Amino acid sequence: MVEVKVDAIRVNLMGSHRVVILKDLESERYLPIWIGQPEAEAITIHLTNTKVVRPLTHDLIVNAIRALGATVRYVLVNDLREETFYARLVLRTRDGKDLSIDSRPSDAIAIAVRVGCSIYVDDNVMAQHGQEPEEESVQEEAEEDLGAFKDFLGTLDLDDLDKK
Repeated sequence: MVEVKVDAIRVNLMGSHRVVILKDLESERYLPIWIGQPEAEAITIHLTNTKVVRPLTHDLIVNAIRALGATVRYVLVNDLREETFYARLVLRTRDGKDLSIDSRPSDAIAIAVRVGCSIYVDDNVMAQHGQEPEEESVQEEAEEDLGAFKDFLGTLDLDDLDKK
């Protein structure tokens, strides 16, 4: 298992979906997972310490787990099938047994950030679907392209816009 942290939540400008970016704690690998807007907000609300008047759904789940005498041990993103990620929420019951519950990764992550437990990605999932940042040479090329764009902007005569 690869331990990760929530690195960021990104917005898809073409739709209502969000992407949670999980970062490997021991390398530069990232795992992007598409999630819905409500789940992204549930994660963000907690990460930004935003206060809410009443418990939200994930707060309710955490409260129920605690009321039953269980604790959340960890979350595991364990599979990707047909473009859908799967996760497990692993609880320790009152009698010391581990209980693994099927979950959407977004819900499991929203619970994990609330209780402060570890988030893991299965080794095979990370090996097959994890991404490494682009190398410096690619970044330098992008900067050069931006330089050409800046040069182009410098040739525009914006005063002509007022005359039309």
